[in-house]
Amino acid sequence: MTELTLEQKVQRLTDIEAIKQMKSQYCYYADHGYDPDGMVSLFVEDAIWDGGDFGRYEGLDEIREFFVGIKDEIVFAIHPVMNPIITIDGDTANARWWLIMWCTMMVDGEKQARWFAAEYDDDLVKRDGKWLFTHIKVEGKFLAAHADGWAEQTG
Repeated sequence: MTELTLEQKVQRLTDIEAIKQMKSQYCYYADHGYDPDGMVSLFVEDAIWDGGDFGRYEGLDEIREFFVGIKDEIVFAIHPVMNPIITIDGDTANARWWLIMWCTMMVDGEKQARWFAAEYDDDLVKRDGKWLFTHIKVEGKFLAAHADGWAEQTG
């Protein structure tokens, strides 16, 4: 295997940090009302958002509509992502993250507190110096009730 030059190492670290910042922006938009325009600004035109039980959406119009509607189902959320494993290959990348989300969901017309754990598997491309999602896959691990009193204080 060829040793990377200092310039290549710096570029790799710069790209990894840019991807971390972009994912943080995604989480920020999610945690502030699932801002649909903000969310889609992070995707390429023909991107796919595959949320398992939350559905699969292809292209910016479908992804935007999903985020427009989900704010009525998940009325409060905190999306901390952690343990990133980011692999860069030129102008493409893959990033895997764990999500442990605290949220308030509407269940049968009533606010209920929930834990949601999932693994994100993101494919990205760098266009004009900016990293964008081409495919996000969310693999849910569990969605469970928690914290009496939480739902009344949020959303």
